Amino acid sequence: MRSGYKEIVFEIKGKGAYSRLKYERGVHRVQRVPVTEASGRIHTSTATVAVLPEADEIDIDINPEDLRVDIFHSSGAGGQNVNKVATAVRLTHIPTGTVVVCQDERSQLRNRQKAMMVLCSRLQDAERQKQEQEIVEERRSQVGSGERAEKIRTYNYPQDRVTDHRIGQNFHNLPGIMEGKYRQYY
Repeated sequence: MRSGYKEIVFEIKGKGAYSRLKYERGVHRVQRVPVTEASGRIHTSTATVAVLPEADEIDIDINPEDLRVDIFHSSGAGGQNVNKVATAVRLTHIPTGTVVVCQDERSQLRNRQKAMMVLCSRLQDAERQKQEQEIVEERRSQVGSGERAEKIRTYNYPQDRVTDHRIGQNFHNLPGIMEGKYRQYY
């Protein structure tokens, strides 16, 4: 049974973090000779890297002109008040077609406030799902299928070399590069 990591997710905060790390996205190829390899054959493996900016905080502003408000009589138990006073509220957010109905309270104002809270929650959830879908698509475009041919960089341990395939350049002293000691590489 193999041991190791299938996926690692972490966050890096700091000024310019995304702008500096966005070029690391893609397939990284590692060539090494494992200690268990008796004949000294080079083993090749890959790691896909995705670098995504932090998702924006979702703030929903609902334009009153985008709402259709319908007032009607509540249904169900509630005594004579149900038949006399129209307290139920139906809000329709016209741009998205989202409909919320609230008839829990005896007051039209409270039903409207409650319906507005539910509408805001649903619109925020829809926006969050849209953002998540965009992130998934962005990640897929960055890592591709993870094939070796899609590599952006190769770390060759037996030859003590890093090759950046995008710029066609080799760098030596792989341990120093991996420890971040050589700034001219970045």
